[in-house]
Amino acid sequence: MDGMTLELREEDLPPDPIALAQRWFADAQVAGIEQADAMTLATATRDGRPSARAVLLKGVDARGFAFFTNYESRKGRELDANPYAALVLLWVPLQRQLRAMGRVQRLSGEESDAYFATRPRGSQLGAWASEQSRPLPDRSELEQRWAALDERYGGATVPRPPHWGGFRVEPDEVEVWQGRANRLHDRFAYVRTPDGGWTHERLAP
Repeated sequence: MDGMTLELREEDLPPDPIALAQRWFADAQVAGIEQADAMTLATATRDGRPSARAVLLKGVDARGFAFFTNYESRKGRELDANPYAALVLLWVPLQRQLRAMGRVQRLSGEESDAYFATRPRGSQLGAWASEQSRPLPDRSELEQRWAALDERYGGATVPRPPHWGGFRVEPDEVEVWQGRANRLHDRFAYVRTPDGGWTHERLAP
C-alpha cells in the first residue's frame, strides 16, 4: 500500500466514477489483495425477491462492470426477468468499498467468445458440464459429464456454450467509501444525469 493515500478528498474525485473504479481496482491488484476481482452481485425476481452471490469482475470500462455466467442459472434467469442489479466490491486491506447499481445488458456474442477462449480448457468443459443452479443427484454425475466432454472434444477447440456468456452492469448510481479513523469515513455518491454525465455529493458515513 506504499504510495496509496487512504483518504478521499472531494477535490481529488474524477468527474466519472468509472475512472475511480478502474483506479481502485488497479490499486487492489497492485496491493496483492487476494481475489481483488471478487464482487457481490445482487439480482431480483420480477416481483422483487432479492438474491446475492459472489462473482468475479472480468472488466470495467466506460460501459460498466462485466462478469460471465450460465444464462440459465438463477442469476441469469433473474436478470432476464428483471434486468437491474447491484454490485459491491470490497477491498478490506485498503478500507475501500464501491457499490454500483443500474441496468444490465448481455454482452455481444463476440465479447463472450473472446473471453471464453481465454479460460482454461477444464473450465471451458465445466461450462458445458454444469447445468448451473439446477438440482444435481450426486457429484459423480457432474464428473461423468465432464469426462464425456473431455473425450468428445479431445484436442479440439472447445466452443462457447450458447447458454453461457457475459453481462454488463451499466450503472446509473455509484457509491464509493474510503475508511478513515474514528469511523469518520469518506463517502461519496455519484448519480448519472439525463445527458449521460455525472453529479456527486458527499454522504455522512
